[in-house]
Amino acid sequence: MSGRDLFCQPRRFRRGAALTLVFAGVLAAGAATGSLPGTGEREQAPDVTRTAAASVSRNDVADAAAEAMADGKSPIQAAERAVSRSGDRWGAVYSEGEYEEFTEALDGRYTGVGLWARRERDGRIEVAGVRSGSPAEGAGIREGDRLRSVDGREVDGRPVTEVLALLRGDAADAAVGTSVRLGLERGARAWHVTLHRASLSTEPVTVRGLRGGVTVIKVAAFTKGSGETVRGAVRRARAGGGIILDLRGNSGGLVTEAVTAASAFLDGGLVATYDVEGDQRALHARPGGDTERPLVALVDGGTMSAAELVTGALQDRGRAVVVGARTFGKGSVQMPSRLPDGSVAELTVGHYRTPAGRGVDGRGITPDLEADGEALERAETVLSGLGQQ
Repeated sequence: MSGRDLFCQPRRFRRGAALTLVFAGVLAAGAATGSLPGTGEREQAPDVTRTAAASVSRNDVADAAAEAMADGKSPIQAAERAVSRSGDRWGAVYSEGEYEEFTEALDGRYTGVGLWARRERDGRIEVAGVRSGSPAEGAGIREGDRLRSVDGREVDGRPVTEVLALLRGDAADAAVGTSVRLGLERGARAWHVTLHRASLSTEPVTVRGLRGGVTVIKVAAFTKGSGETVRGAVRRARAGGGIILDLRGNSGGLVTEAVTAASAFLDGGLVATYDVEGDQRALHARPGGDTERPLVALVDGGTMSAAELVTGALQDRGRAVVVGARTFGKGSVQMPSRLPDGSVAELTVGHYRTPAGRGVDGRGITPDLEADGEALERAETVLSGLGQQ
């Protein structure tokens, strides 16, 4: 399982909508958000049909906030209580500032220290990479260093998403310039270092070549523009060479970008279906994608939401062999709505399925070939078997 301290979760990680699959659009109030085209809806987790409670609780939340505001009480707290009573496990209420921060993250900006992290089989947390020019790089932290603690809290055995939330200071809504103290280990050396969080921009797509003409396209998140970047990388890949689409640690992002990325490998056709309050809809790939190159999709327990949508489409349509570990399991449609004080409530209104009709929530996507520590090497082996060389 791997991750990165970017925007995988908005502030307050424990809030329901922390790891969303986002549809591009605009809130009725005019603020840029992640929404379904033309509807102002976003997405998230379960897999069957919506519960009737969702549509009722949207009204309940708005009414609770309005009543509290009229009484001089906190509309956000009232809305949060209403969401809690609704039973919607992914329902959430965000302040106006928190939601603005989330939408900024979808534009590729985030607050953090510039670390990638991964969880090893024994539960250890290791640094999987360091962003160039980040506070982590300035402190001399290297890939392969073991992360022992964050602000005095031991991290061994914790989910990577929780570790990243600690690095960003989600619980305290930590801002740029706030400090975080890390305990690290490298071989026989153990030390502590204090870093100051910075405003960083993401590099959601990176491309590198391997022996035999293999191209690895790593997508860390589906932020704006990432889909076209993937398509461009496929066009520029070495002729006749196979491609590894590395979605490990990808916690999702904009669904429109995910569909564009899937289109790089499909010649039109279905990517996913979803329902919004019983209304069935579909997402389709653009025509003209590369359907000939051998393709492996590399996934793990940190592959979530929009990344699972891409994985499911490529797997169901026989376009890619999926290698790695079972994905996180998240995919429901949510609708954001403005509350009287400018805050935003999000509640589940529907769910998406893969082209073969599979639900994802709580199940994830099972790889065709399971692999852990040597996943990339296994992916290369699979490509050679697909006639890549």
